[in-house]
Amino acid sequence: MALPFKRPLRVQPFFGHRSRDRLLLSARALHAARPGFEQVSRLRAIRTMVSQFLSSEAHGVRVRLELHGHGEGVLVHEGLTDGEGYVHFDIALDPPWDLPDEPMWELGTVHWDNRHGPQSTEVRVLAPGCESRLAVISDIDDTIIETGVTGGLRSVLRNWRRLFAQLPHERLAVQGADAFYDELGGGVLAEASQHGAKRLPATRRPFFYISSSPWNLFSYLVAFKQVKGLPLGPLKLRDWGLNRKTFGGGSHGRHKQEAIDSILTMYPDMEFALIGDDTQGDLPAFARAVRLHPGRIAAVFLRTVSEHEFTPEEESARDVISQAGVPLWLGRTYEDGIEFLGALGVTPGGETEAIVRTVEQAGESDGSPAHSSVPVQGAKG
Repeated sequence: MALPFKRPLRVQPFFGHRSRDRLLLSARALHAARPGFEQVSRLRAIRTMVSQFLSSEAHGVRVRLELHGHGEGVLVHEGLTDGEGYVHFDIALDPPWDLPDEPMWELGTVHWDNRHGPQSTEVRVLAPGCESRLAVISDIDDTIIETGVTGGLRSVLRNWRRLFAQLPHERLAVQGADAFYDELGGGVLAEASQHGAKRLPATRRPFFYISSSPWNLFSYLVAFKQVKGLPLGPLKLRDWGLNRKTFGGGSHGRHKQEAIDSILTMYPDMEFALIGDDTQGDLPAFARAVRLHPGRIAAVFLRTVSEHEFTPEEESARDVISQAGVPLWLGRTYEDGIEFLGALGVTPGGETEAIVRTVEQAGESDGSPAHSSVPVQGAKG
């Protein structure tokens, strides 16, 4: 018998994505209210933020996924939630599902039962366009959203309000990130409807986000990107447990490496631009991707946030990227990054061939070696 004071069971779907032959989508069953981030009092804002982490997960819940593909009928698949409330759909599409001409958010639903009877909610799955050749993998913390915690525990205490009491519309986006991401994304495609429902707007070049933040912040981060005009895309977040795997020194880097590997493996015909910062081991993770996936990384963009000099590991990572001929931007402001994009030929009509060609020309014009990193104001080293 369900306790009367316990919130009704709901399922929170996360953004999914697919290729022609594989679909990935996760969801979580929770006894929790639907997140709302409207403007409220400061005390209410703190309660809202704390509630994101005080959820009660439900295991053994049967969840049915129904997805309307791009002219491919309806896919139906069922799964059970695990001990943390997650259900992970990793579905082989056989026969393969064609991709749309341009990136598109496909719509579906997840169904479950609670004490009020049958329930359902919409899910969204990103399908890159069949002509998509360049996509973006981006970090989140201090890459698009200011955290102010690069100085350790003292910085966390100094910025507690920003982290625990500010709603999405109050948080600061990294200056210039909206224009930089819009330029790199090639602009937003026209919105359309599917099966009578309005789709999310997709960018011409697909975006994927990787972060060490917990899945509890999914709705918060989506709301932040929407209110700040940043591209939407599938998020690869983490399940935070009170264990060494979560808080170990190398856990941030391992999570990002595994997420990058997964995305690149799923889309073998696409190249990727990688965007991050110098606070959580992004440069070594990106260099590893360059080394393990030759010819797949079109460019690396690293925002320099901290004041420390590069470590030997970071210097080695920069050498790996440079020696592979991958354009590397190091800088503090995205305004400078937009100039670099222009030099690379990354425009709504440009593609990866222009990146290599124009960075060679840039290297010849400023006297630096061809294919080297192109330093801008504030670059390290």
